[in-house]
Amino acid sequence: MMHNMTHYLKQIDLSHAAKLQNDLPGQGFELSRPQHTIFQAKKPGITCTLYESGKLMVQGKGKDEFIEFYIEPLIGDFSFSHPENNLDMTPHIGVDEAGKGDFFGPLVIAAVYADEARIKYLLEEGVCDSKRLSDKVIVRLANKLRKLTHFIVKITPPKYNELYSSFGNLNTLLAWGHATAIEELHGKTQCKNILIDQFANEVVVESALAKKKLSLNLDQRHKGEEDPVVAAASILARDGFLHGIESLGKKVDMELPKGASKQVIAAGKRLVTMHGPDILKEIGKLHFRTRNEILQDSFLC
Repeated sequence: MMHNMTHYLKQIDLSHAAKLQNDLPGQGFELSRPQHTIFQAKKPGITCTLYESGKLMVQGKGKDEFIEFYIEPLIGDFSFSHPENNLDMTPHIGVDEAGKGDFFGPLVIAAVYADEARIKYLLEEGVCDSKRLSDKVIVRLANKLRKLTHFIVKITPPKYNELYSSFGNLNTLLAWGHATAIEELHGKTQCKNILIDQFANEVVVESALAKKKLSLNLDQRHKGEEDPVVAAASILARDGFLHGIESLGKKVDMELPKGASKQVIAAGKRLVTMHGPDILKEIGKLHFRTRNEILQDSFLC
């Protein structure tokens, strides 16, 4: 496996120090003892330093094989050569959303359940955060991922606008959507371990689940999509969003742009000119500033 990290840093048990000091000269290393270290071992292409704190640092062009074939077997930690083994392989539910930054189209929240065998399947299929994938790849992967136990909450713009005016806050609305997807999937699987990509203060989702009287092990993480189950949810959510914005576009006979860009404002102005301002309720999220920008200077007959 190729690594482009400039150095490897690992907290190790100092009971390994004697063996390291004994073995390394035989592998062509020269040992010295700079301040705060137990030793520093150098040979062309590799420097290996063990600090008094127990931190082991390996640097240099030749480090990868040295770590994989000597250091990892010695310390019993193979996370450098097999980073996928660091993943949480216990059965869990992953949740993510798509469409929250897009003026046009639905808000979609997806929850996916996977056990160890299915997590391995996700890794084999190359499932990763949907933001790193093209729309084409998303649609192809989503077709495979629908085989997994999942649940999707698709909130169309009219429903979204109604919910937003009752919640008055996007994060509360998102938390309600997450809690709804989690409740459904927990009901189907009885799985209590939930991982979500954190989007707000932790309390927001916790209180949405409490309202549903659900007692679960909820883990909220920034960059949650690094977990393959959350990544699978992000792909299904994105796929749901893409289908949603496409079908709305067909309804109004125009390809609706994504995001909240100048193109979105221009498309909105054209639609308002053709159909009147009420059309925005049907296809857009009204609390976005984008709405005001569309309606500015709209000359309506």
